[in-house]
Amino acid sequence: MATRIKICGIRDARALDAAIEARADFAGFVFYPPSPRAVSAREAAELGARADGHIKRVGLFVNATDGEMAEAVEVGKLDVLQLHGQETPNRTAALRSRFGLPVWKALSIASAADITRASEYRDAADFILFDAKTPKGTLPGGMGVRFDWNLLAGYRGPVEWGLAGGIDAANVAEAIASTGAPLVDVSSGVESEPGVKDAGKIAAFCRAVRAA
Repeated sequence: MATRIKICGIRDARALDAAIEARADFAGFVFYPPSPRAVSAREAAELGARADGHIKRVGLFVNATDGEMAEAVEVGKLDVLQLHGQETPNRTAALRSRFGLPVWKALSIASAADITRASEYRDAADFILFDAKTPKGTLPGGMGVRFDWNLLAGYRGPVEWGLAGGIDAANVAEAIASTGAPLVDVSSGVESEPGVKDAGKIAAFCRAVRAA
């Protein structure tokens, strides 16, 4: 089965169109104000409508309230919720039940012990995203940090999963070969500067994934 592709942190129509043209599977919209990739309600509405029928819309949240998520789901016409904070299995399951959407839970990885946490979400999340643990006091993702991909060699978990953290067109083939990741998620690796997606880099990344 072909490795699926998520382009995260899309903020404008040009980047979204590039992801669609490159045949990415998912577009990620960040609903976390401290991030340079965060979208406003107006931007989310425009992007959500533009993506409709072309690419799946993933909303990224960090310890958000139910109200914040409800607004984002409505304006962005989201297809998937991605939780990138300290959401517990109970919280994850509750959000899946409330919104009736697939829920992805991102886990910060630095060691093998971190990977074992995926089993805690067996009955709560539809998908686990293994991302690199970022330095304390920084953003929880999108920092271009990677972990030791060999930690996932031969991984067979209880929930579908994907790989994020420090991936770009130059190393994505290695990432897939090392882990067998069914999905790869890129953000800073297709940017010219933080928060600014590069259409050429998006195209190159998607080509590299399909050639891997």
